[in-house]
Amino acid sequence: MALFAKRCKYVAIAMAVMLAGCSTSTYSSWEQPLIAVPLQPTIQQQIQLARIDQLLGRSDLDDETRSQIFYERGLLHDGIGLRDLARLDFNQSLSLYPAQPDIFNILGVYFTQSAHFDAAYEAFDSALELDVSHPFAQRNRGIALYYGGRFDLAKQDLLAHYHQDPNDPYRAIWLYMVELESEPADKAKQNLQNRFDRAEREDWGWNIAGMLLDGQSEQLLLDGIVKDSETNEQMAERLTESYFYMAKRYQHNNQYAEAVQLYKLALAGNVYEFVEHRFASLELNRLLANLQGEADTSGDVDDEL
Repeated sequence: MALFAKRCKYVAIAMAVMLAGCSTSTYSSWEQPLIAVPLQPTIQQQIQLARIDQLLGRSDLDDETRSQIFYERGLLHDGIGLRDLARLDFNQSLSLYPAQPDIFNILGVYFTQSAHFDAAYEAFDSALELDVSHPFAQRNRGIALYYGGRFDLAKQDLLAHYHQDPNDPYRAIWLYMVELESEPADKAKQNLQNRFDRAEREDWGWNIAGMLLDGQSEQLLLDGIVKDSETNEQMAERLTESYFYMAKRYQHNNQYAEAVQLYKLALAGNVYEFVEHRFASLELNRLLANLQGEADTSGDVDDEL
């Protein structure tokens, strides 16, 4: 198994290198992008699901234990992209044991993905009421507020979240996304630059921040992923993150065709647990709906003419 995994790693990286060589002159159109082998459910995950199904068939479980098992199965379903099944499991778990901030947090993310923002705010509020120091609920509420168009409130949450760990690049990047909507672009970019300069920058994600600051090109960022990724899984994760934030930049610059392609690429690796994958589908649906609305409006005008 170890030898097979090692071969898979080199095959995946070799494929990416070949694609990189072919696409040097076409990065702007994303016709031949870098891709990793899409992640698939592992044998271990499938065995765990089978065992959990067996456990839930027992009649001697108390409510708290059964609640925990539903939660564990929900996480497994979520990790392989079966989010409707995961939501059912999480709701079952809450019905047996309501005081679970982690479940309220992930349900809030689901509500955000489906653009049910009021329900998302309530879920994140519940998570924070149960655990004021929850590591993700404040960030996720800030992201929900951002997608809900409540940028001042989003900035409050994401600024507080950033101050808890200024060396985390993703906290700085999401704060930058909000500031692009609430402040002049030059000021938002300068704020990100200041946070970039102050950070220790040991986390790989600072490479994405550098790309957003035009400190390195997109091609260098992607070439670095191919060079430095130790496994196909790591490559898939880093490409998911990179494509998502690149898409955000293209979209902000009104380059919608490129943004659409990049959001699709962010989804292609099946990295279901990453927020960048979770929100790429929301971004894509909103962008396509807006473009369709503009096309319909243009068509109405042409009809009148």
